[in-house]
Amino acid sequence: MSAVDSKKGVALALVCLVLLGTMPVIANSRPAGMDALVFAFALSVWQVVFAGPLMGWELKRGQAGVFGARLRGRARRRAITVALLTGAMFGLSTYLYVLGAEKAGATNTAIAIQAYPLFAILWESLFLKRRKTPLELLLTGLLLGTLYYLATGGTWRMSGLSEWFLVALGVPLLWSIAHVLIREELTRTPITPAQVTFFRVTLSTLFLGGVLLFAGPTEGLGAVILSLHAAGMGLVYFLELIFWFHAVRHIDVSLASSITTPWPALTMGLAVVFLGDGIAAHQVVALVVVIACIYGLTLAGLRKQRPAAAE
Repeated sequence: MSAVDSKKGVALALVCLVLLGTMPVIANSRPAGMDALVFAFALSVWQVVFAGPLMGWELKRGQAGVFGARLRGRARRRAITVALLTGAMFGLSTYLYVLGAEKAGATNTAIAIQAYPLFAILWESLFLKRRKTPLELLLTGLLLGTLYYLATGGTWRMSGLSEWFLVALGVPLLWSIAHVLIREELTRTPITPAQVTFFRVTLSTLFLGGVLLFAGPTEGLGAVILSLHAAGMGLVYFLELIFWFHAVRHIDVSLASSITTPWPALTMGLAVVFLGDGIAAHQVVALVVVIACIYGLTLAGLRKQRPAAAE
């Protein structure tokens, strides 16, 4: 990979850092009383609005992507099943994202989402039988303890455990499962970042629309969809997905993840300025430890890959 490509990947990952840092703040800046499920559906509608033209533009340029792949029989059924399952998971995670940010706070939600490596390690250990080094186990335990510390509001007492922080943890949990499911399909088909994004947000929107139709409040839905908050959140979320998929085409996922790791610090600062949130000492401590653990896990993972590459 050339130096120019690497620089482009780093730059795109830095853009992702900024976008990730602003998303919880945008979600919490919506008017009071705007239901989380309705808002999640509305922002998903805007994601489809933004993703559709980009995919159409690619097709006009002759980038057929997955549409040029001839999937038949079992391969086609598997691809459809994975798409439907992951679409539902991403739709539910969008709702939990908005709800978690509202109830647990923008800063706590941002830090909770950093638990993604914990779930990735869990699935790798259970399904891929990948052994972890003592250092990785130590850092994982420290990360888990820090998240518990944050969930209890810095008290370490079970009585102080926030159920809304657990809701926020559902976001990285669902992301990790969905990513495991789609990884193999993505490597088998020539799908483009724009197509990945379009299918993801379309299926998520359909899932949330179904939930909203049967179980959610629909009063004022049109006004919420047309609100600047829903459009802004949908645009930022869409751009983050596009920039991320393009970034990992130029640099390793581990490097891209490391670059974006400090984004909760940006959320913390923006929440103080725009939402008037107060920042507690335990939140700062938790953020520092979480970032250090994730960087440690990244370096440990890279160290394990080097001997294998040498062989």
